[in-house]
Amino acid sequence: MPITLPENLPAFEKLSQEGVMVMTPSRAQSQEIRPLRIALLNLMPKKIQTENQFARLIGATPLQIDFQLIKMSDHVTRNTAAEHMEEFYRSFSEVAATGEKFDGLIITGAPIEQIPFEEVDYWDELQQVFEWTQSHVFSTFGVCWGGMAMAHYFHGVAKHALDHKAFGCFRHRNCAPASPYLRGFSDDLLIPVSRWTEMQRPELEAAGMVTLLHSDETGPCLVEDRAHHALYVFNHLEYDSTTLKEEYDRDVASGKPINVPANYYPENDPRQTPTNRWKSHAHLLYGNWINEIYQGTPYDMAEIGR
Repeated sequence: MPITLPENLPAFEKLSQEGVMVMTPSRAQSQEIRPLRIALLNLMPKKIQTENQFARLIGATPLQIDFQLIKMSDHVTRNTAAEHMEEFYRSFSEVAATGEKFDGLIITGAPIEQIPFEEVDYWDELQQVFEWTQSHVFSTFGVCWGGMAMAHYFHGVAKHALDHKAFGCFRHRNCAPASPYLRGFSDDLLIPVSRWTEMQRPELEAAGMVTLLHSDETGPCLVEDRAHHALYVFNHLEYDSTTLKEEYDRDVASGKPINVPANYYPENDPRQTPTNRWKSHAHLLYGNWINEIYQGTPYDMAEIGR
């Protein structure tokens, strides 16, 4: 079944061309079923690229999804047209004022991981978001910096600076084969990583969280926080085939020191076309998350958080 998107959102045409089932809001309202309401709090600079990546994954499930876009109230993006933000996004303050609830919320990463959490200009409002999820969202998925920020807020877990950027595609072990979020997963898999910080498995588990995916090279990847109805993924299964290439080319062009992303290009040669070896697990993970929401969320959305 389809994901509901505004017909003029760039993701509508792009996903339609890829064969993803998309539906206009007017068509969705004519059907006598309740779609799952999934929101994306988009903290990334390239808003449209990020919208496409997450809409592609949650739109591939056999359920109807009502996809909503949220932004921080006072933070002004410099990389996406103001007209796009005005037409498709609502600020968190607007959403909170309505009292509406959501079956799921994805909180993206942001390229600010080397800044202490408390020094991020929208940290005060983001803490309000985290607290709001406990009464207005059935399940929250924090991605990369967004997941680290949630683990820090709810549990006081620290992020640790790396002496070099973890950059490339790294093998990860399936640490919890019985987890419903890892249904259909291989024993090990390759996942894109792009970050300057990490959270450490002993500290996460000492705080009561459960490690689902872990890499010997780059540490914990997917963590379940049952106490707060949340998953935290510190790496990037949502990445397109060329996202790491774009990051590498950008840093090379600007003269920043950067290693060729590990295990990404054939023969480690940036002149060759990278091969996507994680897409199937990306669809599995987000499909499993959507399914767990569907199995547990109340039909009456007013009951979420009670």
